[in-house]
Amino acid sequence: MSLPTARRKARKLLVQALYQWQVSGADITKVEAEFFTDNDMAKVDAEFFRELLHGIPADLEEIDNAFTRFLDRNPEELDLISLAVLRMGCYELLKRIDVPYKVAINESVNLAKTFAPTDAHKYINGVLDKVAVRARAPEVGAARA
Repeated sequence: MSLPTARRKARKLLVQALYQWQVSGADITKVEAEFFTDNDMAKVDAEFFRELLHGIPADLEEIDNAFTRFLDRNPEELDLISLAVLRMGCYELLKRIDVPYKVAINESVNLAKTFAPTDAHKYINGVLDKVAVRARAPEVGAARA
Protein backbone atom coordinates (compact mmCIF):
# COMPACT_ATOMS: atom_id res chain seq x y z
CA MET A 1 0.00 0.00 0.00
CA SER A 2 1.30 3.42 -0.90
CA LEU A 3 2.10 6.00 1.73
CA PRO A 4 -0.48 8.49 0.36
CA THR A 5 -3.24 5.87 0.62
CA ALA A 6 -2.18 4.85 4.14
CA ARG A 7 -2.05 8.53 5.16
CA ARG A 8 -5.50 9.17 3.64
CA LYS A 9 -6.92 6.31 5.72
CA ALA A 10 -5.15 7.66 8.82
CA ARG A 11 -6.66 11.12 8.27
CA LYS A 12 -10.15 9.66 7.83
CA LEU A 13 -9.88 7.81 11.14
CA LEU A 14 -8.22 10.80 12.77
CA VAL A 15 -11.15 13.10 12.03
CA GLN A 16 -13.46 10.53 13.60
CA ALA A 17 -11.17 10.11 16.62
CA LEU A 18 -10.87 13.87 17.14
CA TYR A 19 -14.63 14.20 16.88
CA GLN A 20 -15.05 11.49 19.52
CA TRP A 21 -12.49 13.20 21.76
CA GLN A 22 -14.20 16.59 21.37
CA VAL A 23 -17.65 15.14 22.13
CA SER A 24 -16.71 12.80 24.97
CA GLY A 25 -13.88 14.72 26.60
CA ALA A 26 -12.28 11.30 27.13
CA ASP A 27 -8.55 10.97 27.61
CA ILE A 28 -6.85 10.83 24.20
CA THR A 29 -5.11 7.54 25.03
CA LYS A 30 -8.53 5.97 25.68
CA VAL A 31 -9.78 7.24 22.31
CA GLU A 32 -6.63 5.88 20.66
CA ALA A 33 -7.07 2.45 22.28
CA GLU A 34 -10.70 2.28 21.10
CA PHE A 35 -9.72 3.14 17.53
CA PHE A 36 -6.97 0.53 17.44
CA THR A 37 -9.41 -2.05 18.84
CA ASP A 38 -12.36 -1.16 16.60
CA ASN A 39 -10.58 -0.56 13.28
CA ASP A 40 -8.31 -2.58 11.03
CA MET A 41 -5.15 -0.49 11.20
CA ALA A 42 -3.13 -2.77 8.89
CA LYS A 43 -3.53 -0.41 5.90
CA VAL A 44 -3.32 2.80 7.93
CA ASP A 45 -0.23 4.92 8.58
CA ALA A 46 -0.60 4.24 12.30
CA GLU A 47 2.47 6.29 13.25
CA PHE A 48 1.01 9.36 11.49
CA PHE A 49 -2.40 8.73 13.10
CA ARG A 50 -0.82 8.52 16.57
CA GLU A 51 1.34 11.61 16.06
CA LEU A 52 -1.60 13.79 15.06
CA LEU A 53 -4.01 12.27 17.58
CA HIS A 54 -1.62 13.12 20.42
CA GLY A 55 -0.05 16.23 18.88
CA ILE A 56 -3.29 18.12 18.24
CA PRO A 57 -4.50 18.08 21.87
CA ALA A 58 -0.95 18.73 23.11
CA ASP A 59 -0.63 21.88 20.94
CA LEU A 60 -4.33 22.80 20.90
CA GLU A 61 -3.89 26.46 21.82
CA GLU A 62 -1.28 27.06 19.09
CA ILE A 63 -3.34 25.18 16.49
CA ASP A 64 -6.61 26.92 17.35
CA ASN A 65 -4.89 30.33 17.36
CA ALA A 66 -3.53 29.62 13.87
CA PHE A 67 -6.99 29.43 12.32
CA THR A 68 -9.41 31.31 14.60
CA ARG A 69 -8.11 34.69 13.37
CA PHE A 70 -9.47 33.75 9.93
CA LEU A 71 -12.95 32.72 11.09
CA ASP A 72 -15.97 34.91 10.50
CA ARG A 73 -17.62 33.51 13.63
CA ASN A 74 -16.71 32.30 17.09
CA PRO A 75 -14.97 28.91 17.06
CA GLU A 76 -17.72 27.60 19.37
CA GLU A 77 -20.19 28.12 16.51
CA LEU A 78 -18.38 25.63 14.25
CA ASP A 79 -19.76 22.12 14.02
CA LEU A 80 -17.45 19.61 15.67
CA ILE A 81 -16.52 17.83 12.42
CA SER A 82 -15.42 21.10 10.80
CA LEU A 83 -13.48 21.93 13.96
CA ALA A 84 -11.74 18.53 13.88
CA VAL A 85 -10.88 18.95 10.19
CA LEU A 86 -9.51 22.46 10.74
CA ARG A 87 -7.40 21.26 13.64
CA MET A 88 -6.00 18.39 11.60
CA GLY A 89 -5.24 20.63 8.60
CA CYS A 90 -3.62 23.28 10.76
CA TYR A 91 -1.49 20.72 12.56
CA GLU A 92 -0.15 19.47 9.24
CA LEU A 93 0.50 23.01 8.00
CA LEU A 94 2.30 24.01 11.20
CA LYS A 95 4.09 20.82 12.25
CA ARG A 96 4.47 18.54 9.22
CA ILE A 97 6.46 20.50 6.67
CA ASP A 98 7.16 17.19 4.92
CA VAL A 99 3.50 17.27 3.81
CA PRO A 100 3.08 19.78 0.95
CA TYR A 101 0.64 22.52 1.92
CA LYS A 102 -1.61 21.71 -1.07
CA VAL A 103 -1.89 18.10 0.11
CA ALA A 104 -2.76 19.15 3.68
CA ILE A 105 -5.49 21.47 2.40
CA ASN A 106 -6.83 19.07 -0.23
CA GLU A 107 -7.05 16.15 2.20
CA SER A 108 -8.87 18.35 4.72
CA VAL A 109 -11.32 19.60 2.09
CA ASN A 110 -12.05 16.05 0.93
CA LEU A 111 -12.74 14.92 4.50
CA ALA A 112 -15.02 17.91 5.00
CA LYS A 113 -16.92 16.89 1.86
CA THR A 114 -17.37 13.41 3.35
CA PHE A 115 -18.17 14.20 6.99
CA ALA A 116 -18.97 17.89 7.49
CA PRO A 117 -22.19 19.78 6.73
CA THR A 118 -22.97 20.85 3.16
CA ASP A 119 -20.55 23.46 1.80
CA ALA A 120 -18.36 23.36 4.94
CA HIS A 121 -15.52 22.23 2.68
CA LYS A 122 -15.52 25.64 0.94
CA TYR A 123 -15.22 27.43 4.27
CA ILE A 124 -12.47 25.08 5.47
CA ASN A 125 -10.59 25.53 2.19
CA GLY A 126 -10.64 29.32 2.60
CA VAL A 127 -9.51 29.22 6.22
CA LEU A 128 -6.71 26.70 5.64
CA ASP A 129 -5.51 28.61 2.59
CA LYS A 130 -5.04 31.69 4.79
CA VAL A 131 -3.24 29.62 7.43
CA ALA A 132 -0.94 28.22 4.72
CA VAL A 133 -0.03 31.71 3.51
CA ARG A 134 1.12 32.58 7.04
CA ALA A 135 2.63 29.24 8.08
CA ARG A 136 4.22 28.29 4.76
CA ALA A 137 4.88 31.64 3.08
CA PRO A 138 7.94 30.53 1.04
CA GLU A 139 6.25 27.32 -0.17
CA VAL A 140 2.97 29.09 -1.04
CA GLY A 141 4.82 31.94 -2.72
CA ALA A 142 6.88 29.59 -4.85
CA ALA A 143 3.77 27.64 -5.88
CA ARG A 144 1.90 30.78 -6.85
CA ALA A 145 4.78 32.44 -8.70
